[in-house]
Amino acid sequence: MDPKSTALVLIEFQNDFTSEGGTLHGAVADVMAATNTVGNAKTALEAARDAGAAVIHSPISFAPGYYEISAHPYGILAGVVSSNSFVKGTWGCEIVGDVAPGDGEIVLEGKRGLDAFGSTNLDFILRSKGIKTVVLAGFLTNCCVESTMRSAYEKGFEVYTLTDAVGATSLEEHANAIKYDYPMFSKPITTDEFVAALSGDVTADASRGY
Repeated sequence: MDPKSTALVLIEFQNDFTSEGGTLHGAVADVMAATNTVGNAKTALEAARDAGAAVIHSPISFAPGYYEISAHPYGILAGVVSSNSFVKGTWGCEIVGDVAPGDGEIVLEGKRGLDAFGSTNLDFILRSKGIKTVVLAGFLTNCCVESTMRSAYEKGFEVYTLTDAVGATSLEEHANAIKYDYPMFSKPITTDEFVAALSGDVTADASRGY
């Protein structure tokens, strides 16, 4: 994995998900504990920084009142609105300190839905930086991460997903997405495998093709 053409995209590592007291933390706490989601993301982030890979943070945010979306949301966004999550200017909307953006790292603006490509300039950023390989981590395993994964795959990027640095609202949903969906649209790997591949240790898992 060539760091010069690789980007680590961290999706919604925000307090409302990641931290005690966050509006949606209770929903993902069990999976986070089982996978060490934030700890593994921090390891991946530090490895990307050390290797010189691009790092892109993809938070979701809304103005108070959620006027950017439908007045009658359904599905996952209905849950966001009813729990008053990811409101601009609040603690819950902030990126958690363990994976907070560093100097020179990009923080996407305008994410209002599931797919990180959907309402942002992520595609432009990746292509302008010569990125060919996209590595994903974040929340939710079967929602925003999977939506972004599918788009990246369709757009022709080489896509990896960090199976132990993603989190969902149940262990069943998490495992199902990783087992059945992720291999269709990405190359699922662990954080340790990502670190090894990024450092050039191709013996870590030659069967995966990097």
